[in-house]
Amino acid sequence: MGAHPPTSHAVPTAGEPGGGTANRSPDGLQAGLKNRHLSMIAIGGVIGAGLFVGSGAGIAAAGPGILLSYALTGLLVVLVMRMLGEMAAASPTSGSFSAYADRALGRWAGFTIGWLYWFFWSVVLAVEATAAAAILTSWIPSVPQWAWALLVMMVLTGTNLVSVGSFGEFEFWFAGIKVVAIVIFIVVGALAIFGLPPGHHAVGTSNLFEHGGFLPKGPGAILSGMLLVVFSFMGSEIVTLAASESPNPVMAVRKAVNSVIWRIALFYIGSIAVIVTLLPWDDPEVAKSPYVAVLKSLHIPYVDVLMDVVVLTAVLSCLNSGLYTASRMAFSLGERGDAPKSFATVNKRGVPAVAIWASVAFGFVATIFSYTSKDTIFQFLLNSSGAVALFVWLVICFSQLRMRRTIEREMPERLTVRMWLYPWLTYATIALIIFVVGYMFYDKNGRQQMVLSVVAAVVVLIAGLLLDKRRPREAAQQPAVTEEQA
Repeated sequence: MGAHPPTSHAVPTAGEPGGGTANRSPDGLQAGLKNRHLSMIAIGGVIGAGLFVGSGAGIAAAGPGILLSYALTGLLVVLVMRMLGEMAAASPTSGSFSAYADRALGRWAGFTIGWLYWFFWSVVLAVEATAAAAILTSWIPSVPQWAWALLVMMVLTGTNLVSVGSFGEFEFWFAGIKVVAIVIFIVVGALAIFGLPPGHHAVGTSNLFEHGGFLPKGPGAILSGMLLVVFSFMGSEIVTLAASESPNPVMAVRKAVNSVIWRIALFYIGSIAVIVTLLPWDDPEVAKSPYVAVLKSLHIPYVDVLMDVVVLTAVLSCLNSGLYTASRMAFSLGERGDAPKSFATVNKRGVPAVAIWASVAFGFVATIFSYTSKDTIFQFLLNSSGAVALFVWLVICFSQLRMRRTIEREMPERLTVRMWLYPWLTYATIALIIFVVGYMFYDKNGRQQMVLSVVAAVVVLIAGLLLDKRRPREAAQQPAVTEEQA
């Protein structure tokens, strides 16, 4: 389980016939994602349905101080993405941080974090399919909710099976709608704050400091707010997996990493700042649905329908990218011998069909549980995957500490993205993540989620150690084989 140097997954120059192998990465995946796809995946990856729906709970927990919660969590994500970008620019691969952990820390680390990440996104498939079905059922109640969940799951499975370009095209438009909606919301809200719309008086900053002050529930509420918002940032790392299926993965990673600061500042901090400035944080409507509450206060017609459309788009985007992400992680695990070898096969279109079907099958089972055992089995799945984001970020930090030295020694020319103030800022990031983990154990609302997530991680880790003992180390990132060869 020793460390080994990173291998290159640079993609050959585009321009060869799409159905051949010349336009594929060394692992056999089709390099079918265009620059505009990757740009929108990077931008839209940080805008999940949790921002539109779940942010109300954070505002209720911390008041206007939720801005500090988002700022601290955003800083954490920026630092982690910088580390991941450093490794991904040096060696783009579909396994991303799991493959880097395998190389830098040992097979047990890559196995454990890879399967936990796959588990997280497979559960997300059920969450998003159920959420989409609820919205669609409210529009067309004659169709059962389970039928809508089945339909959206099958449609997006189909787009992923057709080609990676099909996934990219759907995600481009889904993410585009989310981005446009957020930008319009911020612009309209900012105008209202300054009293520019007719019939509105300038609100100013009074709502930030009245109603109990900026921190109405004390400084500790900032950390409580972090626990509520930290998981809404999961998805920022998807672009590092997708980059290996583009003509120029290094450039794609570099652009995504360099833009993460303004993306978080604009979409998260910007939109939440509009909400807590325009409306009192303790307004019951804000806790229920903050974005709808703002739009209603501005007397915008059909606001409920408009918000349903935006949330549905965000949900479908998350489902689409979640299926893609889970399948690519399963593909990478299959390549490294940490999953069935069939997961590492690609069809003639360069798509890992077996990995996609395996991921969606687990998602279907979880979706069934969301209807039949919502408060038992499904709740267990949610809680046991809830802290995976923090585990992923920790593994990225420790991997970067080891990989940086390897890259500097063996391939310094590939160090085109550098972590700031290495290694001290990496150590500081590790300390902050461990502090958040510790606070989750302390906080009564986060304790169950953290305990069950740790149990899940220990089970996967033990499985990885036992598997590693039973066989010799195989070369990481074996070339994928096609279904015809398998």
